[in-house]
Amino acid sequence: MRKTCLIIGFILTLTTTMAQRTLEKVMEKLSGDEVPLVSVTEVKVNPAFIRLDARELEEFEVSHLPDALFIGYEDFDAEKFTSTYPDKKATYVVYCSVGIRSGKIGRKLLNRGYTDVRNLSGGIFKWVEEGNPVVDRDGNVTQKVHAYNRFWGMLLNKGEKVYGPEDQKEDEGKE
Repeated sequence: MRKTCLIIGFILTLTTTMAQRTLEKVMEKLSGDEVPLVSVTEVKVNPAFIRLDARELEEFEVSHLPDALFIGYEDFDAEKFTSTYPDKKATYVVYCSVGIRSGKIGRKLLNRGYTDVRNLSGGIFKWVEEGNPVVDRDGNVTQKVHAYNRFWGMLLNKGEKVYGPEDQKEDEGKE
């Protein structure tokens, strides 16, 4: 808990005093170095990459990368994944909001013998920041992005931030 608070405090300091480029470097460090990072551009131009969303279902349903498969984080089941996706030589790109949770899931996949697992640098936030589309649970292009919480949401400058079900209900009443 203390380590998490120190990390958050450090990141908060960086967000107020340093450029976005420096923050990206910090996020890359926090995602871990066991799972190689892959750029948004690489993922965008390689349709053979299997996109895996390592966020919670609520986040995935708000929006996700086109053709992404939901695998979750808290309830990620490595055995179920292995039986569902037995090709250990395919290229799997794991992503979350910024790259921390996906790095942890990526390590689990590497430990299970998957040989080409990559972590999307900057996660869905960077994907959206670079002007790429996301889709909702019905496959429709949307501007909404689950921002995880208000702290991490500060890193998202494009798209419409959603923090929870209450945000969705407000929007439904406006339509």
